[in-house]
Amino acid sequence: MSTVIYYCLQPVIYGLALLPFRLLYLLSDVMFLLLYYVLSYRKKVVMTNLRASFPDKSEAELQRIGKDFYRYLCDMFLETFKTLTISREEMVKRCSFTPETVELFNKLAANNKSAVLVMGHKGNWEWAGNTFSILCKQQLYVIYHPLGNKRFNDLMIHMRTRFGTRLIAMQDTFREMVKNRHEVNATAFIADQSPQPSTAQWVPFLHQDTPVFKGTEKIAQKMNSPVVYVSVNRVKRGYYTVVATMLVEDPSAAAEGDITVLHTRKLEKDIIEEPATWLWSHRRWKHKRPQAA
Repeated sequence: MSTVIYYCLQPVIYGLALLPFRLLYLLSDVMFLLLYYVLSYRKKVVMTNLRASFPDKSEAELQRIGKDFYRYLCDMFLETFKTLTISREEMVKRCSFTPETVELFNKLAANNKSAVLVMGHKGNWEWAGNTFSILCKQQLYVIYHPLGNKRFNDLMIHMRTRFGTRLIAMQDTFREMVKNRHEVNATAFIADQSPQPSTAQWVPFLHQDTPVFKGTEKIAQKMNSPVVYVSVNRVKRGYYTVVATMLVEDPSAAAEGDITVLHTRKLEKDIIEEPATWLWSHRRWKHKRPQAA
């Protein structure tokens, strides 16, 4: 059945990818009306997350952020399909890197240093990876969760690797990074997912006690790779700017937990400055800190 569904949807997906941006965003406006007003997709989750994260904002402000988030979510969903057909020139135009960001990665490459990149589900992280592979000298690896449906997983891999990016399944992360240690590369971690409470580091984040993956920090320390934080900011509809900053140059010298706190604080600052472009529909706070025995 999953094979039948895939082949039925394939013409639709490629049809969306071939649409000019003007029509793509017109379709996104229709999707927004359906998602927000008719289906109320995860609206309770979104508003619960917003109220807990911004206790000082009025209900009217929170409702506006929520509505802006749904508009962004629809745009990003369709922009992801556009990755199937977008040209290299258009990709770089719509998701640009600041000169300082390109300079940072050029300097790392010149010094034969690989890097660990850490970011959140904010802006268009899919486009950011594609632009990195076009502009930067490092081979980019992205850590990902394989989809259960093989054909949809293959389609997602194709979208993410068109410009040279390579993917590493999460369970293979450290083994693959060790295997690739002799090349100059960058490995990207999206670090704002929900880990199991028993293995997480608990950090105050958006006014809430929040579990954070410790894997990014631990792997950076084991590989002794500089940690670079990546922000993806929306300039206007359909256009993003990527800003990278050196977070920790020598991870092996960092105290336990410091790197995790640092990248969590950076993401928190980004979200506060541009709240509508983070993934509020994710059940980020579904786990509670385990009680001490």
